[in-house]
Amino acid sequence: MSTKPLDKKTPWRYNRYVAYAVITAVALILPWIVVDGNHFFLLSFDKLKLELAFVSFDMQEMYLMPFLLMIMFLGIFGITVFGGRMFCGWMCPQTIFRVIYRDLIETKLLGLRKRITNKQKEPDYSIPGNKLKRVVAILIWTFLAFVAASDLMWFFVPPEDFLLYLQNPAEHTILFGTVFFIVLFLVYDIIFLKEDYCVYVCPYSRIQSVLYDEDTIMAIYDPHRGGKIYNEDKDKVLTNQKEILAANENNECTSCESCVTICPTHIDIRNGLQLECINCLECVDACTKVMGKLGKPSLVKWSSDRETVHLNGKTRYMRPKIIGYLSIILILIGITIWMGGKKEHMLLNINKETRLYSIKHSDDNIRVKNAYTFLLQNTLDEEHRYYFDVITAPEYEGKIKISRPTKAFLAKPDIKKKTVVVLYTDDLLVKNTQDDTIIPITIRAYAIDDKVNIVVDREATFTFPRHDILIKDAK
Repeated sequence: MSTKPLDKKTPWRYNRYVAYAVITAVALILPWIVVDGNHFFLLSFDKLKLELAFVSFDMQEMYLMPFLLMIMFLGIFGITVFGGRMFCGWMCPQTIFRVIYRDLIETKLLGLRKRITNKQKEPDYSIPGNKLKRVVAILIWTFLAFVAASDLMWFFVPPEDFLLYLQNPAEHTILFGTVFFIVLFLVYDIIFLKEDYCVYVCPYSRIQSVLYDEDTIMAIYDPHRGGKIYNEDKDKVLTNQKEILAANENNECTSCESCVTICPTHIDIRNGLQLECINCLECVDACTKVMGKLGKPSLVKWSSDRETVHLNGKTRYMRPKIIGYLSIILILIGITIWMGGKKEHMLLNINKETRLYSIKHSDDNIRVKNAYTFLLQNTLDEEHRYYFDVITAPEYEGKIKISRPTKAFLAKPDIKKKTVVVLYTDDLLVKNTQDDTIIPITIRAYAIDDKVNIVVDREATFTFPRHDILIKDAK
């Protein structure tokens, strides 16, 4: 048997490090990128607005958020159906933070862990030098936790405002109190709770089993080549290479347990599917290295039950379930883009005053007035002057007019402008002896300098009095 190593591929661990670096860079840089005064994503409770894809939306336009949340959750579920807990192993902040603390700070910087391939053995803190190193590790992580907590808040408070507030934190106790508690949680979680968070706290691990199917790709041990180490009751029946070979002389597992010692969630991948597995593929790297020295392919592969365990053929990547998730996500993205494109450049609320109408008369003229309160907000970045038109059914066209205001009014960006509007008519619009008549109208508000693009229509009503009241007041 040849002992020449197989062609070496880049370990999955290094690919994950690249993915972590990209995600971290994007998370830290993205909040600072501003286009036309807007961020890529900013949910500002202070300014009551949402900035998405460098477009600003008022809180009254928050109809986009449910679609964004649906896209996010369906995306995670779709990833799980396709690649197991790939999100946990490759994108989750919890995993990224643990790798930074364990692999970078503890192992590479301080040497608390002698081998990066052994994640089961904790550092010996009975050694005085290690105690000091642990204090240093905690201090380093506390600083990084503050950066991480601040970065999270930058998606709710613009980083430029955050730095201004930082100069006088006593005036912003809620903001920095939140940052403080996030830092405390991250210190406890990453240093003390560790992967137990993934196993016992995170709800995602509890729902993954209902999403998996036999084509879900994940880290899987090949029992046909390596040997069945555990029985149907998940009890370990083969504990060393001698027992493995005694069970079947063709079994290839060397019982080195490299796949066990490297596992961050402390499982034995040879025991089959386990909810603790985060699909980090560390066990694949470990077995690839060991078996490669024997000139054999890894016993642990990124594969599916269909291909590796059940031997029912090749993995079906594009199957109905995956296509369904992709279709729904693409539809939701399309709806979100379409609705985002319908964004109005001003917000207008119309409230009719409590008094339905007023009647004034002079000589042969009777004037009926309706009063309204307009609340207009300019959602653009520059100020504009606004006015409006009254649109009615053809039989009332030109008969309902504007009494107040008589000229356009100025609205500055993001400032709500409250204006009293009075409409009137001098015509006998309808002769109803039974009830007041509610006449539907449309208020078309627009910017004087851009009537085509900066315009909104709002439905309203004009109340015309009952005929006997009209005549009575005229007398």
